[in-house]
Amino acid sequence: MHEGQQEQRTLAVFIDFENLALGFDDKKKGRKPNNGHFDIQKVLGRLVEKGKVVVKTAYADWHRFFKEREALHEAGIELIEIPRRGKSGKNSADIRLCVDAIDLCYSKEHIDTFVIISGDSDFAPLVSKLKENGKAVIGLGLKESTSDLLSENCDEFIYYEDLEEELEKDVTTDQKAEASLPKELREIFDLLFSSIRAIIRENHEILWSSMVKDTMKRKRPSFSESLYGYKSFSELLEDAQRRGFIKLEKNPRSGTYVVVGFTDRMK
Repeated sequence: MHEGQQEQRTLAVFIDFENLALGFDDKKKGRKPNNGHFDIQKVLGRLVEKGKVVVKTAYADWHRFFKEREALHEAGIELIEIPRRGKSGKNSADIRLCVDAIDLCYSKEHIDTFVIISGDSDFAPLVSKLKENGKAVIGLGLKESTSDLLSENCDEFIYYEDLEEELEKDVTTDQKAEASLPKELREIFDLLFSSIRAIIRENHEILWSSMVKDTMKRKRPSFSESLYGYKSFSELLEDAQRRGFIKLEKNPRSGTYVVVGFTDRMK
């Protein structure tokens, strides 16, 4: 692997939407304040920070979740219809999700990371089997409806509520910083800031400029610094430093930029 090149993970995402719906129903009954619905864009925004998402599938009796289907469809999620038949409906969805995940595990060797979006303890054996086959497993679910058996068995578990809180905090900080920017540059700087934070969250020791650009491209495939008047990506980073947002250093061997971190105004 070349200097600054990031080993890109390949992700498959499986969503147990029935379980999520139950969790959000509990919140609507007053257990804790919440925006009342599952925002798939927030979830995918976090997952593309980790690698390339190549499979996105959700399972439910979609006649019961008509309003939610549109947002999931627009996000490129394949919706698998599992009709509910008394008590067996939910179990049928669980079984179908497990079968599809195991099939993918054996048939697509290039997929190295599986994401299980659910809090159901029934998926713990699936997680164990995927790990047994050398796959990394990330779980995501609501705090109050997630089983400890599931969360502790995953390589990483993300709580949806924590994800929301992090995003709200970052957006507030970035909006204050971007207020000093021309309107036409706010979009690209917002993408730059969120991408740098993503790499920091993933605990990379060195934030190579190429890693930052790769993350920006995953978050927004149409990204090009030239659309905002920059001749190169290095010029964008230099502008961000000049405006007091980030700190840069040059690698003495290659001469490429390394992002040292944010300035105090961004913390």
